[in-house]
Amino acid sequence: MLEEVFVDLVQQIQRVSGKACSLRKHIKIIDSTTIGLCLQKYKWATFRETKAGIKIHLRLVFASQEDVYPEKISLTCAKSNDRTQMESLIDEIGAMYVFDRGYVDYEKFDEYTDQGIFFASRLKDNAETRHLYTFKVPPESSVLSDSMILLGTPQKRVDNVLRLIETHDSKGNRIRIITNRFDLEAEELSDIYRWRWQIELFFKWMKQHAKIKTFYGTSENAVWNQVFLALIAYCLLLLVKLERNSQHSLLQISRWLKVFLWQTFEQWIGRMDYQSKRTSRGRQKRK
Repeated sequence: MLEEVFVDLVQQIQRVSGKACSLRKHIKIIDSTTIGLCLQKYKWATFRETKAGIKIHLRLVFASQEDVYPEKISLTCAKSNDRTQMESLIDEIGAMYVFDRGYVDYEKFDEYTDQGIFFASRLKDNAETRHLYTFKVPPESSVLSDSMILLGTPQKRVDNVLRLIETHDSKGNRIRIITNRFDLEAEELSDIYRWRWQIELFFKWMKQHAKIKTFYGTSENAVWNQVFLALIAYCLLLLVKLERNSQHSLLQISRWLKVFLWQTFEQWIGRMDYQSKRTSRGRQKRK
């Protein structure tokens, strides 16, 4: 039931949103987060010999230029490999999926390219590549190199030609990005991969503000229910923000909801609009 509520809210967000730029609209970020649990209480959540845990596999999309929301979710025990969930999370032709090294799969790369599914992923440092052609990179670009390559060895390889972009991450480390997309500039593809950090921020927000670090039930259903409730809470906050065209953060909207819990919707909206106008006038006076 909770999963159905979550899916319904996602569909509502899709109808209300639409302010994301055309490039971000088609970007889908894939990643997972692991939550460790007590082995004595959660024996069903297989992870390690001394520790239990669950893994939340998520597909994140943009609702606007800045706001994101979970479009699809897969819940497994923490022992499950990330690549086992690629089938359920990567399924839309014409979309572009962004993921990290944990999802690198040569067989899937060929399959996606043949189906018309775009992807961009960070390549493992020890991956074998064979250079075919070098594209020109502007001197002022943050991209170090842009080339057409063959990926893999004769025993294990990708049959389709791919594109390899070398650049630096936010910490200044040199990274290699592999993609099957040749129609975009190297700088654009570099920025697209950096958008992957949005899902890291989303997981951090969920753990800090939606209470999924501590679970109140020990059964498998109780844990899954709490995860879906957290996602539902996030989607409801985002819907309020989108429908009111608010510029406030989700955390601020969450605080207002708690303060105005016992007021009618009309009273709450009026108070919210008043607070917004008051803040705006205060900023104008300071200027």
